[in-house]
Amino acid sequence: MRHSLAVAFALVAVAVLTAQAPMDQKLQTNLKHLFPTATSFTLKGGDPPHFKAMSGQTLLGLAFWTTELQPLERAYDGPIKILVGMDTKGILTGIVVVEHHEPYGNFSVDTAGFAAQFRGKNIRDAFKVGMDVDAISRATISVTSASRSIRNSARMAARQLLTAPTQ
Repeated sequence: MRHSLAVAFALVAVAVLTAQAPMDQKLQTNLKHLFPTATSFTLKGGDPPHFKAMSGQTLLGLAFWTTELQPLERAYDGPIKILVGMDTKGILTGIVVVEHHEPYGNFSVDTAGFAAQFRGKNIRDAFKVGMDVDAISRATISVTSASRSIRNSARMAARQLLTAPTQ
């Protein structure tokens, strides 16, 4: 009896520790922004941690947080939390800047223009500010850091989660 209680307690403890809270509405909205045709999204899981965007049983792509895949990347005043969407071929479906701190106002990575330039970008692109990423005056450090974290996290996710194309 004692053994079965211990086993039952251990199973409940594991279930509680591994359970995820349901996806909040803001996250769902951000994921839908990255994958407008998706019919569902999985809870975050895997290594590296990611969400799957699905259309029925078909995988449309992945979404992931730059701060989880590139936790040491810092902008001018700390990390920039960006949700990145990527299709199954390594093309970015977009980004959503969720959190960042600028000491002189919000004029850099939180603008619609900054996010728009990443839609359709291939993870094999350079992601170099002034070349294929627009520079923003007075925000060079933040823009460079954000671009680098998007590039590096997307490449990491692709290496570990996507199948290499056959040619």
